[in-house]
Formats: sequence, C-alpha cells, structure tokens
Amino acid sequence: MQNSDAMALSATLLAVAGDLTRRIHDGVLARGFEGVRPAHGFAFTRLAAGGATVTDLAAHLGVTKQAASQLVDEIVRKGYARRRAHPEDARARLVELTERGRACTRAAEEVAGEVVGEWAGVLGAAEVRALGAALARIAPQGPIRPTW
Repeated sequence: MQNSDAMALSATLLAVAGDLTRRIHDGVLARGFEGVRPAHGFAFTRLAAGGATVTDLAAHLGVTKQAASQLVDEIVRKGYARRRAHPEDARARLVELTERGRACTRAAEEVAGEVVGEWAGVLGAAEVRALGAALARIAPQGPIRPTW
C-alpha cells in the first residue's frame, strides 16, 4: 500500500469515527439528555460495568486523576452519576451511573444501532458484519479513549 493510499484510508476511518461520534452525541441530545458531551459517553461505558473509582476512570480514559475527578464532578452535578462509599475500600469512593445515566447510555446504544442500520442499508448486512470483524482484528485492545 502506498503512502497516499494509507493516508486516504486513515482519513476515511477518521471521518467515519468522527461522524459516528457526532451522530450519537446529537441523537442523545435530541432524546432530551442535556449537558452531555462525547467524553461523558466514554466515561459512562466504564461506569456502566458496576461503577469505578476516579483512579479506575482516569486509567480508562487515559487522563490524569485530576481530569477524571473534574469529569466526575460534572456528571454528578448533572445527575448522571453518584458517588458512594466503596464496598471493599474504606478510603475510596465508588462512582456509579444513576438511572438517568443508564437511560442516557441506552439512548446512545439506540442511536448507534440506527447509524449502523443505515450502513447496512448502503453496504448490506453481511458486509457490515465483515467490516466489523475485520476492524476488530486490527483495533487496539482495551478501552476506547476520547480525544480531548
């Protein structure tokens, strides 16, 4: 593959990822979840698995503990998450999604399904499944980290 082909593929993948992020964000806002931004969604994916400490969240997002703490302060203030005593570590606080946070996550999943359904309308369901399988083979393992 020549460099120009690699750059074209890179630009296409970035355009698709950016469009998907924007459309999920716009769809969540349209469903009445105000005050959220894409970085919140990346945090919600970690919190949805039973909660996390700020340290866990910082590692998941690839940011400092201070930045993760500020994000947690924001989503708690907006009613998407809450802090409570950690059941196994008296020094730590567990951050969990509230019902509103879980509903916002479900709304994002619905929008993602709609977008991927549109892709299937253009490419066909089998090709979308093949695309997903091919990308999964080359995608980095671990959490999806937002760009700030």
